[in-house]
Amino acid sequence: MALDGHKYLFVLGGVMSGVGKGIASSSVGLILKQRGYEVNLVKIDPYLNVDAGTMNPTEHGEVFVLSSGLETDQDMGNYERFLNRDLGPEDYMTSGMVYQSVINRERALGYHGKFVETIPHVRDEIIERLEQAAGHNGSQISVIEIGGTVGDFQNGLFIEAARVMRLKHPNDVRFVLVSYLPVPNTIGEMKTKPTQSAVRELNSYGVQPDFILARSNDPMDEKRKEKLAIWCNVRPDHIISAPDVASIYDVPMNFEKDNLGNLLLDALSLSKDTPADFSAWSDFVTRIKSGGPEVRIGIVGKYFDTGDFVLSDAYLSVIEALKFSGAEIGVKPKIEWLNAKDFESGENIEKLGEYDGILVPGGFGETGIEGKLKAIRYAREKKIPYFGLCYGMQLMVVEYARNVLGLEGAHTVEINPDAPHPIVAMMDAQKEVLARGEYGGTMRLGVYKEQVLPGTLAHKAYGKDEVEERHRHRYEINPAYVPRLTSAGLVFSGTSPDGVLMEIAELPESVHPFFLGTQAHPELIARPLAPHPLFSAFLRAAAEKGKAPA
Repeated sequence: MALDGHKYLFVLGGVMSGVGKGIASSSVGLILKQRGYEVNLVKIDPYLNVDAGTMNPTEHGEVFVLSSGLETDQDMGNYERFLNRDLGPEDYMTSGMVYQSVINRERALGYHGKFVETIPHVRDEIIERLEQAAGHNGSQISVIEIGGTVGDFQNGLFIEAARVMRLKHPNDVRFVLVSYLPVPNTIGEMKTKPTQSAVRELNSYGVQPDFILARSNDPMDEKRKEKLAIWCNVRPDHIISAPDVASIYDVPMNFEKDNLGNLLLDALSLSKDTPADFSAWSDFVTRIKSGGPEVRIGIVGKYFDTGDFVLSDAYLSVIEALKFSGAEIGVKPKIEWLNAKDFESGENIEKLGEYDGILVPGGFGETGIEGKLKAIRYAREKKIPYFGLCYGMQLMVVEYARNVLGLEGAHTVEINPDAPHPIVAMMDAQKEVLARGEYGGTMRLGVYKEQVLPGTLAHKAYGKDEVEERHRHRYEINPAYVPRLTSAGLVFSGTSPDGVLMEIAELPESVHPFFLGTQAHPELIARPLAPHPLFSAFLRAAAEKGKAPA
């Protein structure tokens, strides 16, 4: 159960989806943290999936994996990046989780023969989960984002749970509505009516917002604030202008210009004695804006056929990790998306010579795989810094087996189960899981320890012998081929503590300036104030390549 006096801030969205609730929630969390409070951020997704693991990235964006192994919505990544700490599985909730839990309890006679209904049992399950999340890690304030838009049928039950919590704890629960104020081109005037309608819709649930974060292309003027205040019954100073900004990392300090931190603490009856310290965050924002020498990074991937907006979401953590390391070492990564399909014939492969670094991210399936293999070979032979993430490491090893060892037909069994040389194979435990038809939440997920070999690129980057990384995969480098690969010059610089699983592969610096792949997803733990060392090492090598004469 929650600690006595725990505070809850519910963040809801109005007018349209994609209005920026996740960044707003992350920013509110950071603001309160910088005032000395322990904060946990909670994401509620109204879909019936039990977790995000089975969803296609082109449908819902990147799947973010917590240290616990729970596969979640990408907003959890923003939460961790802004708070600069890990969140737990209790900080994520879907409709699927809630209903599954209620049904399992009913099957086990947990309701003692009662007639189980949506109200109160499902609603109370939601409240119980929120209170459990509040009790972890010494948290004092929970910032809870309810996914979707006010008026969506799917999230009504979560709003109802929040309403009941406010009724029971009137001094401890507050509501923030993130709403959109359009400026139609043909009118040229910011319109408040859609937000007025969103507030009335929220009122129909029995909920009155305490704050409105007014999203728009431009800052809100006082006249619109006054109009919204009157029609929405919200104090004028509780209507916060949230215009578009150059970087999402500007948002917290933008909110602070409107005194949001103090206003929130007043609304929650909390002390304002500790002044906010944004010095480190402000320094990071300055560095990410100022950039430095441009470094061209080509990302060879597969999620390209559904538009650039979805593409950015599919590789969100990779993009942000590159930004963080760029800010750390003083370079500006210029990311360009390269469709792996374009390299399958080999005709366009010379285009890769234009880049200072090549990165192949994680993924699944055979789409564009031969194009990726050709890109990896080109980067290896032309000595272009290469960084492979998960699938990008597996294919790097397959390419080496084919073109250096000369193992014709070398492949991953994910694509060719009958490959004559199964360089990448499935773990026995995973075979048993798939035989039962279980796909969701059954991969190698979450944090695992790795031993790092001294004298290697990886060890030079990490600066230590043992590290922890997050994983999300089902296939591993086949141990039967490790001796032949190492005898041919490939170095497995990171392994599981028992030496069975190959976690990092690389070529020595004497052979290649930077040719490294990791079975993990290091992008998942990269933070603005704690960039990941492998991304930083990759960008340093790419920057050096960029200095070299063509």
